[in-house]
Amino acid sequence: MNREQALEAGLTALAAHDADIAAALAEAGAPEPRILEPGFAALIRIIVGQQVSTASAAAILARLTAAGGLDPRTFSGFDDAALGAIGFSRAKMRYGRALAERVLDGRLPLDRLTGDDSQGAHEALVAVPGIGRWTAEIYRMFALGDPDVFPSGDVALREGIRMLRGLEARPDIAGSDTRSAAWTPHRSAAAHLLWRLYRVRRGVAVFGADR
Repeated sequence: MNREQALEAGLTALAAHDADIAAALAEAGAPEPRILEPGFAALIRIIVGQQVSTASAAAILARLTAAGGLDPRTFSGFDDAALGAIGFSRAKMRYGRALAERVLDGRLPLDRLTGDDSQGAHEALVAVPGIGRWTAEIYRMFALGDPDVFPSGDVALREGIRMLRGLEARPDIAGSDTRSAAWTPHRSAAAHLLWRLYRVRRGVAVFGADR
């Protein structure tokens, strides 16, 4: 089963047992899976997207791609001035270099991480400075195809839960974790739909719904 089929199957299963999911699917339409090729390029893209708007991330990524920075060896050769001109903050310079170093020396064997070993992949990723829960979960979902991930650190997803359930207030991370547990083992499908719902209702580009 490919990613598109897995997403469709997950949404169908969720909609059959959750009336709010079924209503959101009817309103927003079926989302398409966000697919990234596993590797350094995917992770550096996700790091760039941390805590910035989709438009800002896209502009930085365009400059990084033009400079050849999606390759870890090339990235590791950039000095502060070069990365600053591309749009990297001091913190993201450190994170990007730490990632490139660990990919190049084999401490982060990205070619051996799989969506079938969620815990192992997560532990390997969060051991890298600058990769926290959100970044690891986004990579697992988009690059490894893990079908049961819900990145509760994502504000748009928590707002999506508020919209879906008609809540007065957006749940915090713990509340999002609790609510999303009901969608296991299809939490990734639920996340794709909530990003789509947020995109349709707000008209604002979000990381999970816009490339």
